Amino acid sequence: MSSAGPFHRYVALGDSFTEGVGDPDPGRPNGLRGWADRVAEVLAWRAEQDGTGEFGYANLAIRGRKLHAIIREQLAPAVALEPDLVTIYAGANDILRPRVDLDALVADYDRALGTLAATGARVLVWTAFDPGGSAIYRPVRARFALYNELVRESADRHGATVVDFWRLREYRDWRYWDEDRMHMGSAGHQRMAIEVLDTLGLAHDLAPLPLADQPIPSRREQLRENLAWTREAALPWVHRRVTGRSSGDTVTPRYPTLARLAVPLAARPVSPGGD
Repeated sequence: MSSAGPFHRYVALGDSFTEGVGDPDPGRPNGLRGWADRVAEVLAWRAEQDGTGEFGYANLAIRGRKLHAIIREQLAPAVALEPDLVTIYAGANDILRPRVDLDALVADYDRALGTLAATGARVLVWTAFDPGGSAIYRPVRARFALYNELVRESADRHGATVVDFWRLREYRDWRYWDEDRMHMGSAGHQRMAIEVLDTLGLAHDLAPLPLADQPIPSRREQLRENLAWTREAALPWVHRRVTGRSSGDTVTPRYPTLARLAVPLAARPVSPGGD
């Protein structure tokens, strides 16, 4: 397994979490930035400092994809890119379905992680977020907890590194989330980029984005916000499930091959630091 870096070929797999939904940037593919881009920018800067300057980043993730589609569509292309760092988060869209066999689901995930680990790349996976603080998602909390234990076992088996989303309690603050309450907002993506880099043991200068003041809404304002969310986010999500459609049906990967990213000044550490 690779060491803590530097990394020169980073490939990201997954669904909306990795595609960057909730973190808009009109100048980028699919109009998104996301935590993976933020991590890639830091890795690109570090690669510049190691004397070669060679770094490529591919993001194959597509919103709405369930685990089997991610494996079927993204696994082989990822392996073909010969990465030295791979991140993958899959299964959240399956867990939210009315019925799911988590043992069978993660068994398939385990085989995919074995394929990725066999490339010699450093592999990062995630536990699922703890929805205990959300009335909307709390009913599936037990599913998320079981999924997490199965993923941890798989990660141990294949020498993968785990980013423990379950323990990041600050994400119970809705200011880290997009208005749709399903995807991280810009502050959430920045915080996740920091967690990924810290988990990899890589020095960086990323800092959390400031959070806006959050006045306590009146009961009437809460009702109005909940009705708006139901109309604009929840009902369209349910309609797609009922009709067998996905938000990613017409979406293509943001960076299907290894690309060189321009490194914003904010991603350039004062010094490259150690591992």
